[in-house]
Amino acid sequence: MKKIEFSSPKEVVFCKKCVLSNQKPVTIPEFKHTIKRTGALYMNIGKDGICDACKYHSIKYKTISWSKREKELKKLLDKFRKNNGEYDCLIPGSGGKDSAFTAHILKYKYGMNPLTITWPPILYTDYGYKNFKNWLEVGGFDNISFKPNPTVQKKLTKLSIQNLLHPFQTFILGQKNLAPKIAYNYGIDLIFYGESEAEYGAPIKNNTSSLRAKSAYVEKNINNVYLSGVKYNDLIKKFKFRKNDLDIYLPISEEKIKKKKDLQVHYLGYYLKWIPQENYYYSVENCGFKARPFRSQGTFQKFQSIDDKIDDLHYYTSFIKFGIGRASHDAAKEIRNKHITLEEGKKLVEKFDGEFPDIYLSEVLKYLEISRDNFIKTCDNFRQDHLWKKTKSGWKLRHTINKTGTDD
Repeated sequence: MKKIEFSSPKEVVFCKKCVLSNQKPVTIPEFKHTIKRTGALYMNIGKDGICDACKYHSIKYKTISWSKREKELKKLLDKFRKNNGEYDCLIPGSGGKDSAFTAHILKYKYGMNPLTITWPPILYTDYGYKNFKNWLEVGGFDNISFKPNPTVQKKLTKLSIQNLLHPFQTFILGQKNLAPKIAYNYGIDLIFYGESEAEYGAPIKNNTSSLRAKSAYVEKNINNVYLSGVKYNDLIKKFKFRKNDLDIYLPISEEKIKKKKDLQVHYLGYYLKWIPQENYYYSVENCGFKARPFRSQGTFQKFQSIDDKIDDLHYYTSFIKFGIGRASHDAAKEIRNKHITLEEGKKLVEKFDGEFPDIYLSEVLKYLEISRDNFIKTCDNFRQDHLWKKTKSGWKLRHTINKTGTDD
């Protein structure tokens, strides 16, 4: 098995204000994801030692006039609002805290007629399925739940682990690419996602508009599309997939977008101050959302990313590839939103980051028909030399936010 080497920065630098490093990848279209992450961007940390995510949050709390932004939102909604009972906006979601907040506030505060759509988790947790049902039954929404061909999804997910160490890719592809297609078929011109990627370290310039870039969900050349790290045409020729097997995972075609020129994809977090913890309280009160009774492995929280049994594995594989685990992501958000201090965040990272996700692991690997030994070998194959060092007691990070790495 050939070792995979990314083009990530070889010098590890941590942000002065949060717990994340410049190894954090920032969003690229999932259908552009190659094995070596060619062309991928990583979170910028400026000469002042502060990351783009923290800089955006400074703007979010100190500069943006949220009352003005809300007026802009109302103007946008009035432009697309339908008074004949038809759906006038589409909201993708699972019934987690963020999609519950987005759908509920647009319908009941701003008077829109949303259609919600769901690309279900690969392996629902009991908590995730109950929250999905509560979202619809307590919150009160129409919903289309699209279940892709399980055999195809399993094969693509297995390939994405082998080629990308990315167990979540098929879910992300579906979650991002399904919405424009459903909107096209139902004559809906307005799609809302929750927070902008600028919240989590994408270039600040990406948040100068509420619009999601068309390059993130439209592709004119099928030869430029990768699924599970494999070119689209190679999946058909070498892996014997049918075109129909793969169509639902593909971005909407440029041809269809040209026919539907009024389609717009927006981030609600551009217009309303996005605070995950407050979204949680809102979704509990209005949509019957419930956190797990135990914390998620690899972190200290109980209410984020609890829908899919593959969630824990996804965050663990991110820790392997980039040296950044689930506790780091969660602590950084809590620090930026002023719920904990930097020192508290560092302690949480030290205690929970990189915890092995063994609660659901056996079930997930059995489903995917991957042996535990093979999974561990694949993980080791994706450890970057500038991040990891093999010692007598096992693999250790070379650098950590707490200065406990082998090279600190």
